[in-house]
Amino acid sequence: MTPRDWIKVQKRLILLGFNPGPVDGIRGRMTIGAIKNFQQSKGLVPDGIVGPLTYDALFGEATGGTVPSFDSLPWFDEANRLMGTREVAGPGNNPVIMDMAADLDIDYAGDDVPWCGLFVAHCIGSTMPAEALPNNPLGARKWMSFGEECEPQLGAVIVFWRESRASWKGHVGFYAGEDATHVHCLGGNQSNAVNIRRFPRNRVLGARWPLTGPSQSGVTLQGGSGVQDTDGDES
Repeated sequence: MTPRDWIKVQKRLILLGFNPGPVDGIRGRMTIGAIKNFQQSKGLVPDGIVGPLTYDALFGEATGGTVPSFDSLPWFDEANRLMGTREVAGPGNNPVIMDMAADLDIDYAGDDVPWCGLFVAHCIGSTMPAEALPNNPLGARKWMSFGEECEPQLGAVIVFWRESRASWKGHVGFYAGEDATHVHCLGGNQSNAVNIRRFPRNRVLGARWPLTGPSQSGVTLQGGSGVQDTDGDES
């Protein structure tokens, strides 16, 4: 859902007596908690996800015939929201990136330290607070122990090797599509920014799905214009 959709949900929750925190269009922890409390009050599964049943319960006749795309992959929505976020060149740090670490109590020196794992941790941790993150989420290959194993599909955490398969180095992001030879990854610290880049299929170590999220999407996307090849500067 878009920030405008979330503002509508937050205002509706307030009207119904559930406190979502600031009306800011962000699916944060207080908004998730308010959705869960509302779902419990209606006998719905309290997962904090605004799917069709929860949306209908929230708005009923008030939808006005306009229903947004549902909140099926909230962590992936957050990743898309942050597209274009870029680290600061030279001295100084982007406060958006630094706040990702602070919100998760991760000791992080600055945005010149590889932050692909931090980006994934933020997207999942901020939208699904009950989901267990890996120990040392800054380490890309640590994400191979996250959640459960799955096939590469829309929204899945996808891990790549870097330099060599035997190396400890890697890269992590979210599956965003594929073509005949490459997987498309929506990730952070890709040319020092959040964007979508292409990685050779033979560099994929595995894909993982959150345990507390919705069912696996099962969606694979072919093609995609404007996606760049990786140039080796990922973390």
